[in-house]
Amino acid sequence: MAGVSLFRILAGRLALGAVQVLGVVTVVFVLTDALPGDAAVVIASDSPDPERIERLRVALGLDEPWMQRYADWLAGLLRGDLGVSLISERPVLDTLLAGLAPTATLAGITFLLLPPLATALGVAAARRPGSVVDRAISSTTLGLYSVPEFASGIVLISLFALQLGMLPANALGVANLLEEPAVLVLPVVVLLIRPLCSISRLVRAGLVDAQNSEYAAHLRRCGLGERRILWRHALPTSGAPAVQQLARAVDWLLGGVIIVEAVFVIPGLGTTLVDAVSARDVPIVQGLAVFFGVTTVLVNVLADLVSYRMNPAAVIA
Repeated sequence: MAGVSLFRILAGRLALGAVQVLGVVTVVFVLTDALPGDAAVVIASDSPDPERIERLRVALGLDEPWMQRYADWLAGLLRGDLGVSLISERPVLDTLLAGLAPTATLAGITFLLLPPLATALGVAAARRPGSVVDRAISSTTLGLYSVPEFASGIVLISLFALQLGMLPANALGVANLLEEPAVLVLPVVVLLIRPLCSISRLVRAGLVDAQNSEYAAHLRRCGLGERRILWRHALPTSGAPAVQQLARAVDWLLGGVIIVEAVFVIPGLGTTLVDAVSARDVPIVQGLAVFFGVTTVLVNVLADLVSYRMNPAAVIA
């Protein structure tokens, strides 16, 4: 029965995710098509002759109705073809792969650090609710959560790079971020702040409820110590909301990566997206929308499965 429920949850989440991805790419296509000007004007900016612009529009297929271009793109997507850049004429997939490494490095390090740090903060606050430590952690996380990524990035650069000279302010001239780990410190900290604050607060709230439950009281009557109740019983049973919030942090991370890469001059997918939007390179924007959408869906499906293992009743409900 559990296997059937798990399969039903997985199928439902994947079906919903496919609809969400289709909706995202459709909205992106419509919005980019509605922008003034087009890629032909950008390409011909050095010689803005109307006849040349018209020839470029025909060559790029921009003279066709947007519904036809949308249908052709969806058909190519089903074949695994993301199209060709209007500006560089390179395959969209090659362009995405070229910018994937820096973004994957930032996202990977952030996700490796986020669960243990959030758990540690949440546990530290929940061990003695209402204590000085609990109030300090809660107040700090609440305040930091309200600070947008670009503001925290600028503050950290001003303090640690410009005034103290401890860390580099950007990644200019760095081909491989892992070869110069110092350039990763400030961007990763900026990406960590907001999801760390929200997830640690969820961990703290879940642990406080679990420790005040009848189940925890029964364990105490059986002679179990508070440390064992906390780590062996309260944390595993109360962690499902935090796991789901960790998946939702992907949305913040994808949006934050664009800002962080711009602030710290990191040539990743965020920079690729900004350049593609300014150049009206619609296939690149669409390809990135597909990538971000599919990544978000897969991470949320994985989080649902983990949450189901931790607390089946909460996920099915």
